[in-house]
Order: sequence, then C-alpha cells, then structure tokens
Amino acid sequence: MIRADQGDIVKVHYTGRLNDGTVFDASPADRPLHFIVGRKEVIPGFEEAVIGMYQGGKKTVTVNPEQAYGPHRTELVEEMKRSLLPADLALEPGRQLEVDPNEGEKFVVLVKEVSDETVTLDANHPLAGRELIFDIELLEVKKSENKKAAH
Repeated sequence: MIRADQGDIVKVHYTGRLNDGTVFDASPADRPLHFIVGRKEVIPGFEEAVIGMYQGGKKTVTVNPEQAYGPHRTELVEEMKRSLLPADLALEPGRQLEVDPNEGEKFVVLVKEVSDETVTLDANHPLAGRELIFDIELLEVKKSENKKAAH
C-alpha cells in the first residue's frame, strides 16, 4: 500500500465543514485537489492530516484555527467614515470588497456593518478563528522523483 509522505504529489477529494455542519468548501466531483505534501500549498492542518494516509483511505479530521487560517484578530476590523469610500459603492453586510491601500497590495475585506455614517470592514480571512472539519479521501499518491531514486 502506498502511503503519503513529505514531497509526494497527492490527489484528494475533500469536504470542509464548520461545527454547525455548514459546508464551506468541497472538491468538485470531477476535479480532485492536487498538491505536493510539504510545499505549504494547503493549510497546515489539512496537510498534516494527509501525511501517513494510505492511497484509497478516508478520514475525518478537525483542524484548530492555529493550523488553519489563524485566530480572528480584532486589529484587522476597522470602522471608517462612509464618506471615505466611493459614493456609488454598493455597501451591504456580507459583501466582499477588494481594496488596494498601497498601490499593488490588493486584499479582500468583508463588510461587517453599515450605517449612514460609518462602515465596518474586516480584513480577517472569513474562516479565521473557526475550527474546521474535513472529510478527506486520498485518491492517489505519486512518489517524488527524489524518493524513487533513493529506494
């Protein structure tokens, strides 16, 4: 049986859920996720869950915020005057906006609250501070060329 390890190219199907059962992400049935273990292409907790799995295996893991998108940081939530934003900008809670405060450093913020005078924006990742549950099926493991040569 082939086991996933550092440097391997893996193909997985997954479903990501929150504690309340809400699905926040899943691999499409016809397009599994491919990544190289150890390259930090996925969140650390997901990668750690795949290491040691056997091809064809399935597991469910719970990933804490520190191994996912980090804690929710209050310093990334800012209330600003609505007049500082373009007047024609549709502002509603839950909408994501792309901002570019330093010309070339674009990032996404979430509109949390809107009043006549102010807008509260949150630059945290939407899943920051959340425990994530993943159902993972390891479809394929390809050993890296370096490992093949070593065996």
